[in-house]
Amino acid sequence: MVSAPIIPPIVVREVWEENLEYELNLIRRSVRRFPIASVDTEFPGTVFNTKHAFSSLSPTQLYFLMKPNVDLLNLIQLGLTLSDPHGNLPTLGTDSHYVWQFNFRNFDPDRDRHDPEAISLLKTRGIDFAKNKHLGIDSGSFGAKFTKCGLGPGSGLTWITFHGLYDYGYLIKILTGKPLPNCYEMFRMLVHCYFGMAIHDVKPMAKAVRLYGGLDKIAKTLKLNRAAGKSHQAGSDSLLTMQVFFELLRNYYTPVDVPLFSLYV
Repeated sequence: MVSAPIIPPIVVREVWEENLEYELNLIRRSVRRFPIASVDTEFPGTVFNTKHAFSSLSPTQLYFLMKPNVDLLNLIQLGLTLSDPHGNLPTLGTDSHYVWQFNFRNFDPDRDRHDPEAISLLKTRGIDFAKNKHLGIDSGSFGAKFTKCGLGPGSGLTWITFHGLYDYGYLIKILTGKPLPNCYEMFRMLVHCYFGMAIHDVKPMAKAVRLYGGLDKIAKTLKLNRAAGKSHQAGSDSLLTMQVFFELLRNYYTPVDVPLFSLYV
């Protein structure tokens, strides 16, 4: 009787200030072989909202709803998953596969504005805000290090998000060290400057083939299980985003017709 193949475990590598340089060096050594990057961010919800349905807003209106939230609030986590064109993840010379989760110290729930429901949800998912505050990465110095590890301009990477407007908003804020631009077109220009033109958003990719809902619902429809971590943890969500992306490619798209979607979707 033939035994079932052993599937290597997937490990979320927790990144703090003390091991940041070491982990970025691992990423630097991995990006050429694994040139597809999916990202996810966790942040303190939103404090500026609208009564209008999001589907009724134009790209510019969506941007100007996002901008004051990102300008005011601070990033809590950034998840990063690297993959090769076949969906394989880095092993780093071990028997496991790895994704990364960067934990930031700049948000303090006792001091900073936030959506209480969002913070309560993140606590139930295991985010330790006291630990982040004392051991987390300073987002102010993270931007330069991020670009120098092979993830910056000219990297040639393909970038994947799920409903990624806020993901790119927080990344641009960190990478530039400034509030977001007062012009939507300037924001788009900055995103393409830092991340290139190969940018895909899984949510509209799924919608185009009549798959609807959030990340977990679409993954369930595609019969995908979360391989590591919990929902609303950035490393785990970046991994599930990558899994859904490749499952959509296998079932609905060919490599030559994967659409490039607008950043606001």
